[in-house]
Amino acid sequence: LMNAIANIAVRLVFSLILMGMAGCMTPPQRSIQEIGAKVPDQWSDGAAFSQSIPEHWGAIFGDERLQALIDAALENNYELKAASARVDAAIAQARIDGSGRWPQFFFSADHQQVQIREAGFGSSRFGVFEALFGVSWEIDVWGRIRDFQRAAMSEADATQADYHGARLSLAARVAQSYFELIEAKLQVAVVEQSIKDRTIIANLVRGRFQRGLVRGLDLRLALTDLANAEAELKEAHNTIQLITRRLEILLGRYPQADQHVAAILPPLPQALAAGLPAELLERRPDIVAAFDRLEAADLRTTSAKKLRLPRVTLTAAGGTRSADLTDLVDPRSVAWNVFAGLMQPLFTGGRIEGEIFRNRARAEEALNLYKNTALNAFREVEQALAAEEWLRQQELALRKAVEQTESSQKLAIYSYRNGLIQILTLLDSYRSTLSAQSAHLSVTRQLLSNRINLYLALGGHV
Repeated sequence: LMNAIANIAVRLVFSLILMGMAGCMTPPQRSIQEIGAKVPDQWSDGAAFSQSIPEHWGAIFGDERLQALIDAALENNYELKAASARVDAAIAQARIDGSGRWPQFFFSADHQQVQIREAGFGSSRFGVFEALFGVSWEIDVWGRIRDFQRAAMSEADATQADYHGARLSLAARVAQSYFELIEAKLQVAVVEQSIKDRTIIANLVRGRFQRGLVRGLDLRLALTDLANAEAELKEAHNTIQLITRRLEILLGRYPQADQHVAAILPPLPQALAAGLPAELLERRPDIVAAFDRLEAADLRTTSAKKLRLPRVTLTAAGGTRSADLTDLVDPRSVAWNVFAGLMQPLFTGGRIEGEIFRNRARAEEALNLYKNTALNAFREVEQALAAEEWLRQQELALRKAVEQTESSQKLAIYSYRNGLIQILTLLDSYRSTLSAQSAHLSVTRQLLSNRINLYLALGGHV
C-alpha cells in the first residue's frame, strides 16, 4: 500500500512539474508601440491633429480618368492577383498546421487473388476482401500544436496586411505614372515650341550671314543649337513611350503605348492632416505585417520549447478480412485494438535544442525587422511632410525664373538684331528659357508625386 501511495505521489509531483513547465512556456506579451525609440507627440512640422486618410484619395485630384485607371489596376494587375493568391495559400497553411489538433482517420479497402500450390494435390485459387481502418490522435495537452497553428494564423494575417499594402502601393504607382505621363507630354510641347523659336533664330542668322553681317561661325552655332533641341525632342518622345508602357503593365494591359491622359497637371490638393505619429503604427500595412510576423515567430519559439514535454497519443486500428464479401460488412467479424501512449523525449541529438535556438533567433530577427520597419515608416512621413514645403518654395522660385527668362529672351533677340550682343548670349537665353520651363514642369509634377508618397506613407486603404 505504501509503495502504491509513493508511486501516486511521484506521478502527481511529476505532473505538477510538467504543468508548471508548460505554464512558463508562453509567448512574450508584445506591444505594437514598442519600437525601440520614443515616438513624439507630433510630427516635426507641427501637425498633431487627427484625421482619417481618405479611402479613395485618387478622387482628390479631380481627374475621373485617373480614378478609373486606379480602379482598373486594382482589378486587373497581375502582381496584385499574385498577392491575393498568397493570402489564400497562407490561410490554407494555417488550416494544415492546425490539423494535428484533431483525430486523423484512415480507411482502406482492397481485394486480393491468392493461388496456393500443394505438391501432389494441385492448386487452389480464391479471392480475399479486406477492409482496414486506423485512427491516430496526439492530444494537445500543452498547446504545442495550438501555438504552431496560431503562428500560421499570424503569418496569414501578415500576408493579408501585405496584400493591403500592395493595393495601396499599386494605386500610388498608377497615379504617379499618370502624372509623369502628363508631364512628359507637356515637356514635348515645351521642346516643340523651343524648336520653333530656334528655327526662327537660325533663319535670322542665316539671313544676316547671307548679307555679310555675321560670320559663318554664328550660323553654325545656331544650327547646332537647333539640332540639339531636335535631339531633346526625340528623347522626350521616347520618355513618353517608356512611361506609357510601364503604366499599361500596371493596368494589366498589353504595352502598346496607347494611353490618353489629361492635358495639364491638376492643382495640388488641399493639405492633408497627417494625424498623430502613434496612430501610424496601427494603420500602416507593412508595420502591421511586421508585427504579425513577430508574434508568429514568438509562437513558434514557444511551440518548439514544448517539444521537450511528453506527448500523449491515442491510436486505434482494426479491420476485417474475408473471402466472402458479405462477411466483410458483418460487424462481428471486425478485429480492432486501441492504444494510449506517452512519449517523453530524452535524447534527440540536439534536434529539439537546435529547433528552439533557431526559432528564438528568428524571433529576434523579426523583432529587429519590426523596429526597422516602424522607424522607416516614420522617416517616410517626416520626409514627405518636409519635402512638400521645400518643393513649394522651389516651384515658386522656378515660376519666377520662367517669367524672367521669357522676358530676357525677348530682350536678347532685340539686342542681337541691333548688334548689341553676340550669338552665344542669344542662344544661351533660349536655352535658359527651355531649362526653366522644363524644370518648372518637373517640380510641379514632383509636388503631386510627393503628395502621393505622403498618402502612401500614412497608410490607409484604397
